[in-house]
Amino acid sequence: MKLSEALSEAEIAEARRRIADSALRTPLVAMRDGRTWLKLECLQPYGSYKIRGAANALRARLECGPVTRIVSASAGNFGQALAAAAQRERIEVVIHVPDNAARVKVESLKRLGAVVHEHSHEEWWRIMETRESGDEGLFFHPVCEREVIAGAATIGAEILEDLPEVEAVLIPIGGGGLAAGIAQAVKAKRPGCRIVAVETETAMPLKAALEAGHPVTVPRTPSFVDGMGSSRVLDAMWPLLQRLIDEVIVVSLAEVEAAIRRLAAEHHVIAEGAGAAAVAAAEKAGIDRAVAIVSGGNVDRAVLARILDA
Repeated sequence: MKLSEALSEAEIAEARRRIADSALRTPLVAMRDGRTWLKLECLQPYGSYKIRGAANALRARLECGPVTRIVSASAGNFGQALAAAAQRERIEVVIHVPDNAARVKVESLKRLGAVVHEHSHEEWWRIMETRESGDEGLFFHPVCEREVIAGAATIGAEILEDLPEVEAVLIPIGGGGLAAGIAQAVKAKRPGCRIVAVETETAMPLKAALEAGHPVTVPRTPSFVDGMGSSRVLDAMWPLLQRLIDEVIVVSLAEVEAAIRRLAAEHHVIAEGAGAAAVAAAEKAGIDRAVAIVSGGNVDRAVLARILDA
């Protein structure tokens, strides 16, 4: 099936079955404001929601036959999840990362046995767009795979079970797989729920694409928020995002840092920049019964110390 075709309920159910022994059913925790809930994907093994899509994609492929070597491109979190899933199956893995990836993620990849190649952001993004890395092996895209998106959709299914009356879900945007998965699961049963994409002021490709009616290239400023933001929406993801996203909220780096401090102080939760962005957006949106996706918690210690000490 094409990437742009809607996920079926059966695909999401199959994803839940495949990842049951790999991914946690993360809690939905109410914030003190009484209107926002946190979906704590930062509590997943290896610190991010990516374990859902990586485990689902690899196991779905193994159902079709053996695999000996896999390749991917990742800012770090998908790579860790895929390497962990591959390690369980004794499969070799090669991960291509941008040279500004958080060191905590790169070191984790190496501990998991992955061969890691670092590139400039531009070269890394070329691999993301073309799937051409020069390595032998089966390429798993961190975003543009139905099974990866179905893995993310399991988050939406859990949200509906825990908060059936949810009015909005705020989701950080990187490649768009997280938002596309959650949106399809939620809107299938609660079509009026708003799907709010969150971008930072340092990279706003989705906002620009929605305004232009097609993907466009925008400036991107590197920052500590390394798990989201690019210079352009992936062409393969555009039909899904155009159909599923109701609104984009842009937050500043200062607002993300304030959200990291709030999560630590009020909820004892450690979030990376992308993980805290949705919380920052929730504070700006002021929507009742909103869920903010805390997508990951892999932040370099020095970065975290600087933010907490501010």
